[in-house]
Amino acid sequence: MNKWAELLLGLILVIAAIIIAWYSADWWGSFWNFRSAAWTFLKGGVFWFLIGLGFLFILLGISDLKG
Repeated sequence: MNKWAELLLGLILVIAAIIIAWYSADWWGSFWNFRSAAWTFLKGGVFWFLIGLGFLFILLGISDLKG
């Protein structure tokens, strides 16, 4: 994958995860509020997966820039 594409995809994933988490509590509250512990756990897992994947792409892009 292109080094600039990796950086861009990583930034998009990190920013999108933060924005989704921010709006899910306020604006999307009635949609996401299923009152289920499993659903809450799944939402948290998806959030951290996107954050981790985004940081992975950012680190891969930075390492390609140096090399």
